[in-house]
Amino acid sequence: ARFMGIRKAEYIKPARRIAMVWVVVALFSAVVLGVIGKAYMSTIVSPEELSAMDGEKIFIFLVQHLLTGPVAAILAGLLLTAVLAAIMSTADSQLLVTSSAISEDIGKNLFRNKINDQNMIWISRISVLVIAVVAFFIASNPDSSVFDLVAYAWAGFGAAFGPAILMSLYWKRMNWQGTLAGILAGGISVLVWRNFIKEYIDLYELLPAFVISVIFIVVVSLLTSKPNEEIEKEYDEFIKAELQK
Repeated sequence: ARFMGIRKAEYIKPARRIAMVWVVVALFSAVVLGVIGKAYMSTIVSPEELSAMDGEKIFIFLVQHLLTGPVAAILAGLLLTAVLAAIMSTADSQLLVTSSAISEDIGKNLFRNKINDQNMIWISRISVLVIAVVAFFIASNPDSSVFDLVAYAWAGFGAAFGPAILMSLYWKRMNWQGTLAGILAGGISVLVWRNFIKEYIDLYELLPAFVISVIFIVVVSLLTSKPNEEIEKEYDEFIKAELQK
């Protein structure tokens, strides 16, 4: 969505490079932080206590143990405040995106011209409230893990839309029937694998669901009609423009 809102088309190429570099740096730093945190905490707590610790709070543990004293306490407060600011920024963005999806994508398409702007605003407000309450109850569960929930959500997102997006860029023969089949197959496969198969085969559900989605896209696209000429022409023009850059 942010790439779609870019000011000029020529900004996309440097923007995607900057975005990928930042993603690699951020994810690599998170892994390094976890490794260092585990190694450090193993020197000050017993193995039993270490295994019982919440790995999602390793940054907070490190700040509390490494930064002591008046000056260090101020620095620790700034670091923890930065974490809370990032959490709040992400949370309110997700709330707005979800409420907009419900009101605009679902509400408008479902009711068409039967609903006015004032009612759309109320739908958005109620959606924000309901989603916030559900998120509160999920977060209140001491046995729930933010990492597990995010991994589960990204597995569904990646398996449902990842293959469709990638193949739309590299395979001209894919049509809307194959895309729809791949999205449904990927999403359903994540649910089935997570709830019925994972206890027997301990494999992250994204991988098998991604493969299944690709298979469905290819098979259904080949069994149904080709995309219309306008779509193929647009695809060829895009590929030609990319090769000329």
